[in-house]
Amino acid sequence: MGIISFLTASLVIFSASPGDEKASISWQEKVFEVQSQIKDIHPFLDKLYPVALVEVDTLSIYYPDTGEHRYVFIKKAPTPFPMPDGIEASFPLECCDDKTACVISNQVFSSLEGYATIFHEFIHCTQWETCELELKSGLEINRKAMEARDYSWELTHPFPYSDSSFAETYSELLDALDEGDSSKVYGCRKELKKTLVKEDYEYMVWQEWKEGFARLMENKIRSRLGFSQNHYGLDMPYTRVAFYEGGAKLIAFLVIRELESDVDIERLFQRMMDMG
Repeated sequence: MGIISFLTASLVIFSASPGDEKASISWQEKVFEVQSQIKDIHPFLDKLYPVALVEVDTLSIYYPDTGEHRYVFIKKAPTPFPMPDGIEASFPLECCDDKTACVISNQVFSSLEGYATIFHEFIHCTQWETCELELKSGLEINRKAMEARDYSWELTHPFPYSDSSFAETYSELLDALDEGDSSKVYGCRKELKKTLVKEDYEYMVWQEWKEGFARLMENKIRSRLGFSQNHYGLDMPYTRVAFYEGGAKLIAFLVIRELESDVDIERLFQRMMDMG
């Protein structure tokens, strides 16, 4: 992975016909171009956030310049912790005055589909800016994690994915959501709340809300841009990623039948918590 020196050579997306070199577009401009094509999908897509490109232990920080319609390089900074290859994440960066940013590697730019990933992370940025901390503070699982200084609980919580009762009920839920079977959907949610301990239930709903909403928006973006849908996570045995897909399906279900809007994401979270 490269950063500044790599950009000119590799981070160029050609949207014009072959040989039309003048029409080549760098990623710094391409983000704005993609946004213009998708921002009517949801109000959250109307705002762009900083992008931090990762190379080993260094971040290259870019901010959106709405006047120039491109991202501009701001500075380099050390990574706050070791980051894996191919990282796709969003979180506040101390080096950016605690602004939340899309943190990615150059691998994202290996295809145009990477821009759907960037906007997936921008959705998380909006969740953080609006209500994420307030919602998280009301969860027992978060309170206990903070007391234990377990700041990575969203990634590492030992959810009982392999428990046969959970796996069977969650599979039934996914089928019911696909079929639009309201009675079965609500029945499965009640069963999950009854059989899961409180912290596990909170964890499931948190991931369904946070990642499921971003997955739903990502797939709407993919559809608009003509890319294949992302339904990764449905294979057994389940992992945390199953909640991305389950959450996306559940949110779409609720918006159609109850909420009439997916803009009030705080209300959406409370409804998802109360379904069981």
